Amino acid sequence: MNSARLRASVCGLDFQNPILLAAGTAAYGRELDGVADLNVLGGIVTKAVSPEPRAGAPAPRVAEFDGGMINAVGLANPGVEKAKSDDLPWITANLKSTRVIVNVVGSRVEDFADVVSRLEDSAIDAYELNVSCPNTKQGGTEFGADSGVLADLVARARAATKRPLFVKLSPTLSSIGDTAKSAVSAGADAITVINTIPGLMIDTETRKPQLGFGTGGVSGPGLLPVGLLATWKIRKAVSVPVMGVGGITCADDVVQYFLAGASLVAIGTAALRNPRLPEKIIRELDAWCGAHGVNSISELTGKLQWQ
Repeated sequence: MNSARLRASVCGLDFQNPILLAAGTAAYGRELDGVADLNVLGGIVTKAVSPEPRAGAPAPRVAEFDGGMINAVGLANPGVEKAKSDDLPWITANLKSTRVIVNVVGSRVEDFADVVSRLEDSAIDAYELNVSCPNTKQGGTEFGADSGVLADLVARARAATKRPLFVKLSPTLSSIGDTAKSAVSAGADAITVINTIPGLMIDTETRKPQLGFGTGGVSGPGLLPVGLLATWKIRKAVSVPVMGVGGITCADDVVQYFLAGASLVAIGTAALRNPRLPEKIIRELDAWCGAHGVNSISELTGKLQWQ
């Protein structure tokens, strides 16, 4: 299925194609075994990993609407030690060509470097630091909302590993380009955008929120323009690679992300609805490149013709 024109080299890693599964979509991979062929993907970003186990948000955790879905999972995960001993070994044993990026979360600045250092002897390829998490030491504000805090967090993680560091940013940041600059200056190798947007869905019969937590993160097709704009802004601000995430449902969406400045993309909500969709998108993307005389998908990165 994979062809030479879809290969991508990002942060010193060779990807057989630029299509990844976004954080949480495949959990730690095993959940999609027998449902989808993960070995045809460029990579997967795992479910979150924190220093200690997290029970997550109360049920219900997911609600759908016409434009996508809203979720409040609460970063539920078994903690770094169990992920390291039980979950990540399955990935490395079963994924031969697919890159593995571990999504890292925490409640304090120190947590991110802690998780990274404890995973260093695992056979993974890179880390994605989810700095949209609430910083409990600063009243619950996002780590990425304070450039000084963000720089400290990234620098600590950078000191703990030589593997590539992707920093995942929220679209609600007041100046996402400046935030990306702070992350890169502190040692980030790449930027992932976007994370979900805060939202609320209401059950009109009970007059209560549809999610057990109340509010949640909005994802799905409606976020495509938001993700494209964030990718374009970051591409203008920094020179490191960008992984575009948000609203992808077809090959044309992937091409748009590349034109905006992405070097990789990750699919989330659409893959939850149809786990085999990413495989279809890979085939469609290869066909699109062939039809348009594109010999390497990387030729498209940042080639948006602004009027």
